[in-house]
Order: sequence, then structure tokens, then C-alpha cells
Amino acid sequence: MDEYTADAFANREEPIPVIAVGNDGPPSDHKGKRERLKESLGGTSSKLKDKLHEHGSGNKEYGYSLQDRLFTKLLQQVLPEEEVDELDMAPDVRSSKYINRPSFSLPLMTNNFRRFNARIGVVFVFQNRLERLLAWRKPPQTISLLAVCTFVCLEPYLIPVLPIAAALLLFMVPAYLARHPPPPTTIGSATYSMNGPPLAPPRTIKPAAEMSKDFFRNMRDLQNCMDDFATIHDLILKTVTPPTNFSNEPLSSTIFLFLFIATCLLFITSHLLPWRFIALIVCWTGIALGHPSIQQLFITNHEEYLAPQERTAQSWLDAWISYDIVLDAPPEKREVEVFELQRRKGGSNGEWEGWMFSPTPYDPLSPQRISGDRPKGTRFFEDVAPPRGWEWGDKKWVLDLASREWVEERMVQGVEVEVEGERWVSDLAGDEDAAELKAVGKGTTKHWEEGSGNSRMGEWRRRRWVRMVRRKVVGTETSAGTAAS
Repeated sequence: MDEYTADAFANREEPIPVIAVGNDGPPSDHKGKRERLKESLGGTSSKLKDKLHEHGSGNKEYGYSLQDRLFTKLLQQVLPEEEVDELDMAPDVRSSKYINRPSFSLPLMTNNFRRFNARIGVVFVFQNRLERLLAWRKPPQTISLLAVCTFVCLEPYLIPVLPIAAALLLFMVPAYLARHPPPPTTIGSATYSMNGPPLAPPRTIKPAAEMSKDFFRNMRDLQNCMDDFATIHDLILKTVTPPTNFSNEPLSSTIFLFLFIATCLLFITSHLLPWRFIALIVCWTGIALGHPSIQQLFITNHEEYLAPQERTAQSWLDAWISYDIVLDAPPEKREVEVFELQRRKGGSNGEWEGWMFSPTPYDPLSPQRISGDRPKGTRFFEDVAPPRGWEWGDKKWVLDLASREWVEERMVQGVEVEVEGERWVSDLAGDEDAAELKAVGKGTTKHWEEGSGNSRMGEWRRRRWVRMVRRKVVGTETSAGTAAS
């Protein structure tokens, strides 16, 4: 009887007994032109690896055409260079510069894509078989899956058995049958010996050859998978993002409230729920929904039965949100202040000249005054801007008539306060008064005077203006100018 020989096969629509290819196995009798050429040149895979290791990374572009090299050089000129600041950063184990990975290269990317496309067929085979299994193409197989899911849901300790059983049934048994094939149907089992050495070499997985049907099938499936991923990604963002990113605050607040309540309830009562039966119901429901008859039933009765219930539930949810979720609270309001500063020109008997509007009173013992700095602010009242993130809540400024209160709150010393009239707070004349006040320090003695504005005054005077501001909506711009405090 002739010896049975198993050739290497492409990894598409075939059982996959082995996931690695050995270089030291017995040679095949049927060799292609490329294999014969390699043998004539005396180049084995191990020798090629050693030669590449000796030459280093400098010869990675060996074998590329002149056109590929020129295009790579052109891309290196077009693509942005790496950030210089990255050299100063702390070492990161995830960074590519610490694991010796090649940089972007179009020929290398093209070569990697060809290699990837030639080997991705097994993934698409698994995907197709899983789709057929869940779509009830072969009901006995799907019912077997339901039986396995039932055992796993009711007895969770069987979960570690699944990968071991899958390895035995999907890899080990087919690999053994490939080396020990069953007897032909024309020969009886009595005359066919079951003992002895293997009758066939092990089956191996080889990549799909370029320009073959499997190669182009892989490209087609890869193209469709990319389209499916982009479609599902956009659908998830379109469905999940608007209700959860607080663009619609009442709806997002409702979802947050329900999730918070569910979290609290499950935290307390999760040990009381029959999780095995819940998992069993979810598993059976998910697999049953893939049956064509049930899908057709849903499609047929959706508009008649399900759509009215969906509209009713949506109306109830909208009504509940509008009545119970109140988010129209008034914005936060605060009072800001600005000080109108005037300076006397021409000595003690000169006229007062409007100087600026400042966020600080510029009193005699202020740090700016002691250091000799000029006050900071804006020249015109119209240039005073609200603080960042706020907007004006009133139409105009209001003069603070309680000058004595803010003077006492700030413990301003060496000033005279007008209790009537325009409520100016003026400096007391004379440098010796300021030095005397500085030496006094803390105490209960009042170091300001009440006056009508006609007694001895210093160089500066100020009065306080107030105005209401409220929180600004995000996105509006703040006007330029001095911000009130």
C-alpha cells in the first residue's frame, strides 16, 4: 500500500491543527520553483537569519527597488520629524525608541501588509464559522452550543474546562488524524493494521500565495472588516455619546440618576440575585435572536406592536424628565469692586485729576505704595472688564456709599473718610504721618478720620464702585481690559 502524504495547506476554510511551522521537518516531494531555487542556492531559513543578524539593521532595505527607495526618501522629507522634547522626557517602557522598532517606511509597511494579508485567512475562517453557528445555518451545531452554554451558566466551575477541551478537539485530534489517517473505505478494518509508526507527515499551515484566490479573498474580507469596524464605531458614538456627554443635560442627568440608583441597589442586593439563571436567560435569548424565524417575526411585528410601545415609553420618559429634572437654577451671582483713583496736581491746593480705575485702593500702607510703584489699572471706566468666566449682571456701576465699612474691613490707615457727599477716602497730608502709622502696628485705635473733604489731604484719594456679575456660559469671549475684583 502506498504511503499517505499530507501536503502543506493554505490557512483558509480548512481545519487548523498546528499554529507554528517548523523548519526541520521532512521535506515534501512536491516542491515549487521557489523552494528548488532556495535549495540550489543553499540558503536555509536559519542561515538567512544568521546573515541578517550579522549585517544588522543597516541592510533592512536590501532587496527594495530603486523606486521604493526614492519614494521612502521623499516621504522622510515630507513627514514631520520627531519631537526634540522627547529626548528630555523620562524613559517610558511603552515608547518605541526603547524597544528598537523600525521607523515608518512605505516599503516595509507594504511588505508587512502582504505578509499580514497572507496569514489573516484563519481569522476570517473563524469569523465565518462563528457567524454560521449563531445564524442557525446548521441547527444541530447551534443546539450543541446552547447545551454547552447551559452547562457553563449553571455550573461556572466548568469554564476552565472549555479552553482545554477546545485545544483537544480543534488542534490535537485533527493533528493526530493527519499523521494517522483512517483506513480507506475499500479496505476492511480487519486487514488494516492500526499499529505502527505514523503514515503521513504532520500537516502545516502555509501563508496564502500572492496573486492566489485566497490572497484576494483575504484582501476582500479585510476591506469589509475595516468598513464594518468604522460603521460600528460611528454607530456606537452616535448612539452612546449624546445621552452621556451632557450635551442634553436633563437626559444625561436622568441616565446618571438611574445608573447611580442601580449601583446602590446592586451593591446591597447583588448576593441575593440568581446570577446563574440570569446568565442562562441572557445566553439563550442572545442565541435565539439569531434564528431567522425570530428575526423575521420581529421585523414583521415591529411597526404593529413594538413601535407604539417605544413611543409611549419615550413620551413617559420625556414627561418625567421635564417635570422632575430641574436644571434651570439661576446662575451664581457675586459683587465685584473697582476703585476710582484721583491724584492732586499742583501741591496741596491743586485740583484733583482723574488718574485711573484700579482693582486695589492704593492706600498709604499698601505694598505698591511702599515700594514706590504706580497703581495698575485702566484709564477709562468703559475698559473695566468682569473677571474671567463671568459677565455683567447689572447695567451700570453703583457708588458705594458705605466708605467707612470697606475702610474698616481692609484696616486702611492714614486716610480721611467722607461721610457725606461723594464718599472720597483721601490720604492724610504729611510723610511723618505715614511713618508714624507704620510704627504703630496692630491695635484697637482708629487710624482714619471722618471729614467733609476740606481738611488736610494727601496726594491720592479713592472711592469704591460695585457691580453685580454672574457666571458666563462656556464659549463666550471675555472683553479686553482691567478685570474687576
